[in-house]
Amino acid sequence: MDRSCNSLWSGRKLRSAAIMMNLFSFRWLPWSSGADGQERVQLTAAELESLRSELADIEEREAHFKARLEHIDEILRSAYLSGYLNIRTRWTALPGEPAPIDDTDVDDWLPRFVVLHGQCVFFYLFSTDLSPQDSTLLSDVVEVGSLPGFMREDEGTQYSFYILTRQGLRYEFSHVSKIQVDTWLSALRTDCKVGSDVKVPNGSSEK
Repeated sequence: MDRSCNSLWSGRKLRSAAIMMNLFSFRWLPWSSGADGQERVQLTAAELESLRSELADIEEREAHFKARLEHIDEILRSAYLSGYLNIRTRWTALPGEPAPIDDTDVDDWLPRFVVLHGQCVFFYLFSTDLSPQDSTLLSDVVEVGSLPGFMREDEGTQYSFYILTRQGLRYEFSHVSKIQVDTWLSALRTDCKVGSDVKVPNGSSEK
């Protein structure tokens, strides 16, 4: 008995999945015409199993992408504020600790998708990520203030601000839009219940 599988896949079904065919590991299929004149493809058992496996993988990826899109929709509908900002972190010296090295001019800004939601600020690598890389409680924020603007190559003037936590961790944010920065500053000052600041040359604030 021939050990190959005589399962036939109709040409109509295969053509309806043509958009996914480029994801398959094999680049050709043996087409033939049946007695009724309809195009068919005949696969061996191994080829059929491989095709089923790849279709299952596609369905799994589709479900994952759908979950990510639903997550984005939920963020946009429920978050108080969200958007991409450039971010970097600095540690502020606590009482009795030596002052940190001045690395203000170090360009280590990284783009992150920032979400202000509930009592937290969440930091995502991308807006489509299901889980944040980091977060901080608004109740831990003790200062919110503006920082001096600066220039970045190919991006022009960057407007910036910061939040400082009671643990001494300072998140610095920047964006090309002053309106965007002012919007974040206003929202964070309100939610963190801190007042405005007076910007000074070194980027710290005087209340």
